[in-house]
Amino acid sequence: MLKLNGLSNIEIAVISKLEFDEKYFFTAEDIDRFTENKTQRYNIIKNIVKKGRILKINRKKYYLVPIKAKSGSWSEHPFVIADEILDGKDYVIGGWAAANYWRLTDQIPFQVDVWTTRRQGKLEVMNTRFVFHRSTKNKVGNYATQKIGDKTFRIMPKEESRKWIKSRI
Repeated sequence: MLKLNGLSNIEIAVISKLEFDEKYFFTAEDIDRFTENKTQRYNIIKNIVKKGRILKINRKKYYLVPIKAKSGSWSEHPFVIADEILDGKDYVIGGWAAANYWRLTDQIPFQVDVWTTRRQGKLEVMNTRFVFHRSTKNKVGNYATQKIGDKTFRIMPKEESRKWIKSRI
């Protein structure tokens, strides 16, 4: 079996299986077949996180840094990350990020503003700053579904983004 520096055989097996299945976003349950109990699963994940091969996205979800990543750094599109953080529900991406997506502004946003019913505050994942704004179900219910590759995300519709920009000027 291939031995990479600093990784145990079981850690290599977990990483290899996830990479082979192209399952870059995963939960702890996805590696249950490699472990005997929850404690062992927790320790494996903790060790791989410490070694920089996976990143914690939210309480239950992780991101596998692909083996093709140069010098251990890799990034997904911020909108895909936002969708994964919030498990694909009860959110909408807005603000300057949405305006830039719809090409209503040339300004490149420093952060991704996400309106959601489930959390608030700031979070930095993969060198992207996410600012979560608490909102109501009605306000986050108005969204357009878009795709990047094979991943979908929710974003403020173009007309709503246009109104948002006009309120800022």
